[in-house]
Amino acid sequence: MSDRVTPRGLSRRALLAGTAGAAGWAMLPAGSSVGSAPQARTAAVAAVPNPTTEVHLAGTDGWVSMPAGAPPIPTFWPDPLAPAGSNLYVFGFRDVTGMTPDQVTAQRGKAQISAPMLTFDQETDIKIQLTNLGLSQRPDLVDGHTIHWHGFQNAIPLFDGVPELSIAVPIGRDFTYFFRPLDPGTYMYLCHFEDVEHVQMGMTGMLFVRPVQNNGTVDLPKGKYAYNCGDGSTRYDREFAFMMTEIWAEAHYRDAHIQVTDWTDYRPSFFALNGRAYPDTLAPNGDPMTAPVDPRLRYQPISSLVTCNSGERVLLRLANLGYKNHSVTIDGIDLTVVGKDASLLRGRDGTPHYAVTNTVEIGPGESRDIIFTAPAAGTYLLYDRDYASLSNSGGGGYGGQMTEIRVSPAGTLAPQSGANA
Repeated sequence: MSDRVTPRGLSRRALLAGTAGAAGWAMLPAGSSVGSAPQARTAAVAAVPNPTTEVHLAGTDGWVSMPAGAPPIPTFWPDPLAPAGSNLYVFGFRDVTGMTPDQVTAQRGKAQISAPMLTFDQETDIKIQLTNLGLSQRPDLVDGHTIHWHGFQNAIPLFDGVPELSIAVPIGRDFTYFFRPLDPGTYMYLCHFEDVEHVQMGMTGMLFVRPVQNNGTVDLPKGKYAYNCGDGSTRYDREFAFMMTEIWAEAHYRDAHIQVTDWTDYRPSFFALNGRAYPDTLAPNGDPMTAPVDPRLRYQPISSLVTCNSGERVLLRLANLGYKNHSVTIDGIDLTVVGKDASLLRGRDGTPHYAVTNTVEIGPGESRDIIFTAPAAGTYLLYDRDYASLSNSGGGGYGGQMTEIRVSPAGTLAPQSGANA
């Protein structure tokens, strides 16, 4: 935790290790050079440290909005406790990087869903500080929070974010996680404390690890690649990411009203892309720190609208942190699946195992990396083939997990500044 800075004495394990090391050195013959080479290697590594990226997130609760035109769910939604302009209680993360302690504290009760999208370079040291601000609506709940990087091969259990094996951050405290991603791809992060509840309540986000191939190789120029493919087959011009989740309004109501949920009754009310249900998925990106174009979506700032130029290669990053399988479909466009669960689809001999389809299955806890070439100018639908996932609270008309791909004539749109831009 951040306020535990007093150096500790040697542990029994460290003391034994030191004693064993000393005994080993005593057994070496005089003048032995065994120790010199490791020292030289250590000095060389220390002289060229890995780049470091630091991020500060805060965990708290708050209020967001599902589409106002959806039919009400008596008693449970819209929540009568919700402030004006919102209708659903949530938990979530906020990006508070660079804020003063007072500014961080002021974010209590302003949860964001989905969580901020994070982007890191392969083989960069990552430090993610997590502050637990507590719950403004439920001060009686003293839940801790964690950051679990789903699918990441973390060699140090202390930083894995599973509280049974590592550390949960109590209210009013901080903890800094350390990661060094060695494998590019699409990952997810979530709170693993009371994980069924906290994931359902909105503590989910996406993160991407960019390959070193982006810097160029002997055979490939600098550019944007999904993986270290070696042949340029994962090159793309624009990228868009979708966190797929389900929202059970009854559970959110019960958390806000100090009631207990029976999770065996699970029946989603809304199906979301990046924390929004259609038609809100089409609204532009916002900034939760400033007055947005649509105040109702202030704490759901990530758009799912895909915009591109005809002929461009578009990377779609899909992640599912709901509890149901989903089938993402785009009629009239061939989709090439190049990655699954942060792994390039190649055999051990290097043979591509890419799959070409127009429907991509994705289960809970899974991710997919998909590339397509934008067709002629026009508007195309991206949607879940499960029709139950295309409604808002069971009402008529389109809703849920659907968005649009708007293709402009070649050369119309300027280069993309970042994911989902």
